[in-house]
Amino acid sequence: MGKRTFDAGEQVWPENAPLRTPVFVVTHAKRDPWERPGVTTFHFVNDGIETALDLAREAGCERDVRIAGGGATILEYVSAGLIDEFSIALSPVLFGSGIRLFDGVDASRVALEPVRSEPSSRVKHLTYAVHSR
Repeated sequence: MGKRTFDAGEQVWPENAPLRTPVFVVTHAKRDPWERPGVTTFHFVNDGIETALDLAREAGCERDVRIAGGGATILEYVSAGLIDEFSIALSPVLFGSGIRLFDGVDASRVALEPVRSEPSSRVKHLTYAVHSR
């Protein structure tokens, strides 16, 4: 999970955090793990996205690993070739300047393949497979 996504949720998540899994927050700050009632513990990883992914894979015991975050986090993982598939929730609401999701991705190395599109009245969920060129 990206630090901004964690920061946005930390104040509003209920005491029993809804994630029900260990969470590894990519950050530059050092912080002790934050244990929540139930099975959610937030671990703060400050030595890179690869380390956070390795820890999540180890905790996941052969299950899929989800990377949650905004544009900066997803951009880092896509650029590093560490994502197989990702989903975007696209909604016509303006929150400010934001981060351009594909800014800086080397199109000569990365190809995106549309997998599915799921519309609703308020949001469109877009899923893409990520391939090396």
